[in-house]
Amino acid sequence: MSTTLSPIARPLAAALHNAAVNGRPVRAVGAVNALAAKIAADSGFDALWVSGLEVSTALGLPDENVLGPRDLADVVLAVRRTTDLPVIVDIDNAGGAVGTAGRFARDLARAGASAVCLEDSAYPKTNSFSLHRDQGLADLDLVREQLKEIRAQAGEQMLLIARTEALICGGSRAEATARAEAYVAAGADAVLLHSKDASGEQALGVAKAWTGLAPLVSVPTAFPQLGPDELGAAGYALIIYANQLSRAAMAAMREAADTFRATGAFDPARLAGVQDLLQVADPAARASL
Repeated sequence: MSTTLSPIARPLAAALHNAAVNGRPVRAVGAVNALAAKIAADSGFDALWVSGLEVSTALGLPDENVLGPRDLADVVLAVRRTTDLPVIVDIDNAGGAVGTAGRFARDLARAGASAVCLEDSAYPKTNSFSLHRDQGLADLDLVREQLKEIRAQAGEQMLLIARTEALICGGSRAEATARAEAYVAAGADAVLLHSKDASGEQALGVAKAWTGLAPLVSVPTAFPQLGPDELGAAGYALIIYANQLSRAAMAAMREAADTFRATGAFDPARLAGVQDLLQVADPAARASL
């Protein structure tokens, strides 16, 4: 671990190093606002993930390169009001341009992000699990230039995670690994070889074949049966539960709304207290409900 890393990035770098040694991965969870961040911290997660999908959805926008640096920086500022957990920001493909990647890096470093994650999807991106549009891969040289620009702009203020969508696009493990190795050579501190194989065998095979020096990252959205112990033993240093809190909140809100609409009443025992809401921003707050 570099001794010149900023105080914001250093804890995450140390945690990734320790995870690679002891086989107990860092666990990050998606947090789209201060409320989700507080819940994540109280539940014992190690880091937060500011997800492009979650932020887009919260703003009523498609997950298609519509977000700008300010949208994400505002979320970083909000979640850091309620916890000091490291914040990893999903910047998608940074608009498919080198200059835009540099702006993401500068703005998010100033906002207090500990790391950014750049993916190699072609512009305009589509969600990795979408069926309505095909995902494509960006030119390898473009992604390398974006990574170099992020490093040049952020310096040692943030860690840099490079994500390849090669497996998502139907590419071979060799192609995904080659891209990941190229991204490490361009300055990435960790690599994410994203997979939607529901069996989890692809993810386990990637880890077994990985011989690179950078830590591996997994987003097990498609294979939830693989827990942190199994993924850690396979060689993953960071696990990102990217959108589970938003999906859980959506399901719970839908159930509550349907009940309210059908009965005109609600059961306070099934709801968080008003005091819980107040204490997200003011831990000393007290309420009668």
